Amino acid sequence: MSKTFLRLAIAVGALSLATSAFADSVPAKTASTSKGEAFVNGSGMTLYTFDKDMEGKSACNGPCATNWPPLKADAGSKGPAGWSVVTRDDGSAQWAYKGKPLYTFAKDSKPGDTTGDGFLNGAWHIAKP
Repeated sequence: MSKTFLRLAIAVGALSLATSAFADSVPAKTASTSKGEAFVNGSGMTLYTFDKDMEGKSACNGPCATNWPPLKADAGSKGPAGWSVVTRDDGSAQWAYKGKPLYTFAKDSKPGDTTGDGFLNGAWHIAKP
């Protein structure tokens, strides 16, 4: 096997791994909802932010997290620019976008639902790109 071919094979393999690793690290995608473009989870459920959260810290725990399930992350996950992982009070990991932890809403029944937008006197908002 020539050195040139071997170098090319190694470069292609490295590029493939890098592309695959990046694709796996994107925690959400965008979708069209009745209220415009929004972030959604892997199942297409709308993601939300909560005004009472501090940057990098969730204020939604216990019963709140039952109604507003956090967008779970694996500890040590890394996302693209703007994405981060916060540690919740129970020690689990949650994705955040621009420092704001992300949640789904238990009462949204199908992809594209936005029933949580404006909930709790406007404290919950659709997460937008």
